[in-house]
Amino acid sequence: MAAANLGSTSDPRPSVEATAEPVVTTLARDLVDVDNGVISREVFMSNEIFDMEMHNLFPRAWLFVGHETQVADPGDYFSSWMGTDPVLLTRDVDGEIYVLLNSCRHRGMKVCRYDEGNTTQFTCPYHAWSYSMDGSLVNVPGDLFGVPHMKAAYNGKLDKPNWGLVRCPKVYNYKGLVFANWDENAEEFLDYAGDFHWWLDNLADAFDGTPGDTEVFHGVLKWRIKSNWKFVSENFLGDTYHGASTHASVEAVGIGPGGRGQRRHGERQDQGGHSMGRTKTSFRNGHGASDNIAYEIPYPEFVEPEMNEYFDNAWEVRKERLDAEGRRLGGRGPATLFPNMSFAAGFPRSILVAHPISATETEVWRWFLADKRAPQYVKEWLRQYYMRYAGPGGMTEQDDMENWDYATQASKGVVAQRYPYNYQQGLGTEQLSELDRAVHSNHAISGEVNARAFYRRWAEFVDNLSWEELTDLARSDDRIEAIIRREDAAAAAAAAANESESVR
Repeated sequence: MAAANLGSTSDPRPSVEATAEPVVTTLARDLVDVDNGVISREVFMSNEIFDMEMHNLFPRAWLFVGHETQVADPGDYFSSWMGTDPVLLTRDVDGEIYVLLNSCRHRGMKVCRYDEGNTTQFTCPYHAWSYSMDGSLVNVPGDLFGVPHMKAAYNGKLDKPNWGLVRCPKVYNYKGLVFANWDENAEEFLDYAGDFHWWLDNLADAFDGTPGDTEVFHGVLKWRIKSNWKFVSENFLGDTYHGASTHASVEAVGIGPGGRGQRRHGERQDQGGHSMGRTKTSFRNGHGASDNIAYEIPYPEFVEPEMNEYFDNAWEVRKERLDAEGRRLGGRGPATLFPNMSFAAGFPRSILVAHPISATETEVWRWFLADKRAPQYVKEWLRQYYMRYAGPGGMTEQDDMENWDYATQASKGVVAQRYPYNYQQGLGTEQLSELDRAVHSNHAISGEVNARAFYRRWAEFVDNLSWEELTDLARSDDRIEAIIRREDAAAAAAAAANESESVR
């Protein structure tokens, strides 16, 4: 490959065996009972279920591939994954962004074995087929060196336009966040995200609210765990229950931006002045967030005066730039875009993707972001903080991955798999949301409404429902109907009680 600034070579992932269409002996929906809040351990341990995910979920869902600042210039590329398929995020000479399958059309060799870099073309090291940055087949042996091998070997009949790298048909750049989907029939990204875009906005926008004015720090933090990818997605989806026990040492050390623990504490209030705990916002299409909705909360206090000055000013500008709805919707807490893109928009502001390798092995990647126009001292402070919080020598990821590893090991056994996991927190207490296709669960400590919706949507994809069926199910949220019935029944009971009291 002719390239400059190649960067480091990609770490070798375990090879994933190509499988034919799975022989389905189990329906995913039979393993997920959201009405009673129980989910089979097979969802996390079964190789059959994993094969179904790779065929029916990951090739049809919108997946995060990378950030546009990783391919800022023509010729830039970044190696990523979509499920178990290696892909290249590229920018061509015209500035267009593409997502390409990193597999030569001749014998399947990876045409690029580097993490990132800049090049004019990708040349397969096996037989030297060469491709442009948009995936077009440029040269085969003979063309490249001026020798007529193509004519001799293929009788001049190789249809080059049809033998380029496989190009992902759907790519969407949302404020610098690049998503892709292999399914030409998939719903558009903005429909897929829905009102969850409020959380994506807070991730992608600058702290002062400037749309898409962020960049990623160079390099991606990667680690491999012996557990299922869904443990990771679920953890960010809305699991605040684990914080006090799992991250007790983090809280004790005071690793937060102001040295006051991991999170900013203090009473929070909604717009009516009522005290609120963390709110779980659950979307019918599987996305979810754990955050503080319906009230505003400023950025944390820092020890360094210059940091306070930057973020205090950003907060004031943000309040002026955004209307009341934009300021309070879509907070900075952890969230997951179904199925495997998790993120936090506060401190640390980062993206975390769980790349599946097998039913019980996952490679986790983490990007860290900063405001593009932030002073260098702010970026350096954030870089140091991110490393302290979640780097190789940090304190939080190590806590989480130990939980996921041991949970997996203890769930593999024959007897263990006879007993489901419990997802009953907040069952039957969901509340209506002002957001489209979403409900709330407002608990001071925790709630698992997000996880129940995530696994319901997961089962619908894994069971290979059509896009028409998936869309209809997302738009006709039976949870909302159940909440209305419950509230009507409660109101009727209260009215009857009042009438009975007045008669007395």
